This record gives sequence, C-alpha cells and structure tokens, in this order.
Amino acid sequence: MQFNTGQRELTLKIVYYGPGLSGKTTNLRALYQRIQPQLRGHLMTLDTADDRTLFFDTLPLVFTAGNLKVKLKLFTVPGQVMHNSTRRIVLQGADAIAFIADSQPAKRQENYKYWLNMVENLKANGLTIESMPKENRQPVYEAVAVRGEGVVETFLGLVEMTFDHVDKVYQLSQKIGLDRQAFVDELRRCLVDPPSGGGKTGTDGA
Repeated sequence: MQFNTGQRELTLKIVYYGPGLSGKTTNLRALYQRIQPQLRGHLMTLDTADDRTLFFDTLPLVFTAGNLKVKLKLFTVPGQVMHNSTRRIVLQGADAIAFIADSQPAKRQENYKYWLNMVENLKANGLTIESMPKENRQPVYEAVAVRGEGVVETFLGLVEMTFDHVDKVYQLSQKIGLDRQAFVDELRRCLVDPPSGGGKTGTDGA
C-alpha cells in the first residue's frame, strides 16, 4: 500500500489470481460495468488469439472517502502455466488477493495447484498468505462471473477486509475519523445498483 500523507492519498493494489479460464478477466470486466463511468479508469487487457489474458488487466478506480482520496488498482494474473514469472511480478506489493477458483469438479486439482503456486509466489515477494486480509479462514463467495453474479459482492468483501488491514497500519479511524463502514458505504456509492448485503457461502465461482 502507498499512503501520501501530504496529499491524503491512499493507493491499494488488489490482485485476482487463479487458473487459466477460471473467470479472473471476466470478473474485472463485469465489475467495470458496475462502476460509475465518471469514477472508473481504463480497463486495459492484453489478450492472446484464444482469448486468454497474456499478462494482466488493470482497472483503476478513484473515489473519496472522508477527507481521503483512495485509488484502487485491480490486476489479474495470466493463468497459463508458462507465465509464472509474470504472475510473480504482478503479485509484487499486493495488498489483497481474490483467488478465483474454477467451480467445475474436474478442476479441483488445478485449483489446488494454483493455490500452492500463489503461496509460493507470495513467498518469493517477501509476503505470506497469513499477511493477506482475511476473517478467520478465507471467506468464500459464490460467483458466476459471465452473468455478473457475485462479482460485486466478492469485490466489496475483499475491500472491506483490506480496509481493516490498512487501518491497523495507518490508524485511519483514529486519525481522520474514517471507519470501515464509512469506507465501504462510500465505495458502494461508486457502483451502479450496489448489492444490499453480503454473499459468503459455498465455493468460489468461475
């Protein structure tokens, strides 16, 4: 995370990680459609001929919470096995990770393999899975990204936990009066038709 005290600007990096074709890029594209047009940046994608993201997507979102300007930078990693070095680079400086598992039963082993790969790449960047925001065990959100279902709920849940992590470091609640609920409420106002509640059940969807 980056915190510019002079400009009162906080920048957070969120990475969507998982196997190829599990729905990482689809998540970002669906989320892009749900953000108020005047607040969202450009959604940049680098696709190969078979419609797989070769490097990463990035979706910058800027909004104001209290007296704080917040920039959320969302990335995805390439799922193909041969691009592990790129996945490691994209993970550098990550403040939170959404692991996008493929919900097909036949993909269970591949999901597990990529989870271990994520843990290994975090370690290579001097990070650990324990240092990532989480509530007890990692919460799980059901999602069908191609229909836009559960995409925003996953995003809001992750950002909410990320705020708690940031607040412990920078004491935003104490110093500028910005608490978790105010932060999330402000983020909800950035969305078109925000969901009314959470969606923590089942398994991560594709």
